[in-house]
Amino acid sequence: MPPTDCERLLSGLNPAQRRAAAHLDGPCLVLAGAGSGKTRVLTHRVAYLICRGVAPQAILAITFTNKAAREMRERVVRLVGDEARDMWISTFHAACVRILRRWGDRIGYDRGFVIRDEAEQRVLIKASIEQLGLDPDRYPVNAVRAAIDHAKNELRDPDAMSREADSFYLAQVARIYAAYQERLRDENALDFGDLLMQAVRLLREHPEVLAELRARFSHLLVDEYQDTNHAQYVLLKLLAEPRRNLFAVGDADQSIYGWRGADIRNILRFEEDFPEAEVVLLEQNYRSTQPILDVAHDVIAHNRQRREKRLWTERTEGEPVTLYRARDEREEAEFVAGEILRLRADEGLAWQDFAVLYRTHAQSRVLEEGFVRRGLPYV
Repeated sequence: MPPTDCERLLSGLNPAQRRAAAHLDGPCLVLAGAGSGKTRVLTHRVAYLICRGVAPQAILAITFTNKAAREMRERVVRLVGDEARDMWISTFHAACVRILRRWGDRIGYDRGFVIRDEAEQRVLIKASIEQLGLDPDRYPVNAVRAAIDHAKNELRDPDAMSREADSFYLAQVARIYAAYQERLRDENALDFGDLLMQAVRLLREHPEVLAELRARFSHLLVDEYQDTNHAQYVLLKLLAEPRRNLFAVGDADQSIYGWRGADIRNILRFEEDFPEAEVVLLEQNYRSTQPILDVAHDVIAHNRQRREKRLWTERTEGEPVTLYRARDEREEAEFVAGEILRLRADEGLAWQDFAVLYRTHAQSRVLEEGFVRRGLPYV
């Protein structure tokens, strides 16, 4: 397309979004606050690259869910047409499956390998514990599975785990890990942690495969960079060289997946890994009112590990945020139920106008009991 048509693709973006989407070569870190239109930036950047002559098959875009991958592909197709269907838009795991299906035989995996889900993992780990004659009460399957998953996220095989074990318990978990891997091998199977770990191993041990992938993908884009784990970080670093065309979108303030291996240091050290990187802040919010953004900033500003940014919106007016400190969970539930009844009476709101958010499912029971006592219907 002519340059004028490419520029027209960016016409609906705000200045910061436009700057990010129009970035062509070299590393770029987009720090995107909540509700700042990061998905819009990603899709328009992909469309802009294609418009400027980058072949769709030379673009690898990584998202964290299959739904997000489908939505991104559909949006890009609407912007530039069916040629966008040739690009790789997938989750980390789906990308690794494609890589291993093609070249996994180089590291001993038949291309017809199967992928074991969590339930199947537990069965194999339980059998491995029994095989080693270990006490299942001392080595609960879920705890062992979590330890193995963590090791794989850190790219540690059973030998590495055994060497680094600083307790008898971890030494035994390393033995279980080894036995479990043998069972997977016997079944020509991998679990989700293996998909990443073995893909990294393949690229490290077979430079010809890495060279082919590097030659194919000239531009890498990754969403939710703050939620990447060590294995994902290493995979991206391997693929990004030598062009270093890595476009990372994320926000350290929104990192919530540390429990499943996400390493906040990945986004915080992006500029150390890529000193030449352009950094773009997306600070205009399209979702909330300014009073909500101000309260959120005053809370998050106390975080020690963050890059300073302050979200703002054109929606300057809005209800002030109310903080109610209850003595216990029952009083809290009574307050919530009472507020719903008050707002229905004062403002004529319908039941479906209300939503109650809570941190964990366990907290819903007291709220439900409070609603039942006050006659509030809920779903």
